[in-house]
Amino acid sequence: MKRIKLLSLVSVGYNVDKELVEVSPKEIPAPKNSGLPLNAYMLHNLAHVELNAIDLAWDTVVRFSPFSEILGEGFFADFAHVADDESRHFAWCSQRLSELGFKYGDMPAHNLLWRACEKSSDNVTARLAVIPLVQEARGLDAGPRLVQKLIGFGDLRTSNVVARIADEEVAHVAVGVHWFVSVCQKMGCAPCSTFKDLLNEYNVELKGPFNYSARDEAGLPRDWYDASSSKEQAKNDKEDKNGKLSMVYERLASIISMESENSKLE
Repeated sequence: MKRIKLLSLVSVGYNVDKELVEVSPKEIPAPKNSGLPLNAYMLHNLAHVELNAIDLAWDTVVRFSPFSEILGEGFFADFAHVADDESRHFAWCSQRLSELGFKYGDMPAHNLLWRACEKSSDNVTARLAVIPLVQEARGLDAGPRLVQKLIGFGDLRTSNVVARIADEEVAHVAVGVHWFVSVCQKMGCAPCSTFKDLLNEYNVELKGPFNYSARDEAGLPRDWYDASSSKEQAKNDKEDKNGKLSMVYERLASIISMESENSKLE
């Protein structure tokens, strides 16, 4: 993992002069114990996410290349483009950290994202479900909150960097949705139920609050991830069905009444 991490750092032109310490998510220091001010702390965490995203995108391209005839060239072109975007995002974070007087590696980082990558290494539908549709979609949820925290801290420049990254991440989730649906169609399975089954199988938890507008823009259906939305949709479907049945019954009653009147005329 460290070797891959160093290769990613070099690939984006980052000067590697210290080894990144990776720990479990529970071992990440709190902001007050990190040695970094809050804005640099939040930006360092985002830089780590973006760096992992480079590895994840390229891993998807290389790992599933044996299935190129089934997936098609567009699949690999899209994820190569995602990797390029993530490289640019990491560069923006690194530059801003430098302006603040810090650098990537000044505090420990977690290995949560790469663990998700390893869990989904044997199944392309699982990879698409776990990474773009869950992990990257969480970025859509967290982005606006992070922007507001940075504005509250008084760091407008960093908030602008984060907002720009968050806007571009919508397209990455959209790529995941497109290819997940495409693969499901080729397998002859329903995308919604397949998505939910994969999350159960891989023990992936969905957590709100959700940024519905960004997720909608990415084309991620609400009933895939929000139980309350599924219940509401079922309720609406039932009401719609009942409404249509009522119209049918009214029409039948009208026909029967007309036939009754016609029989009296005879």
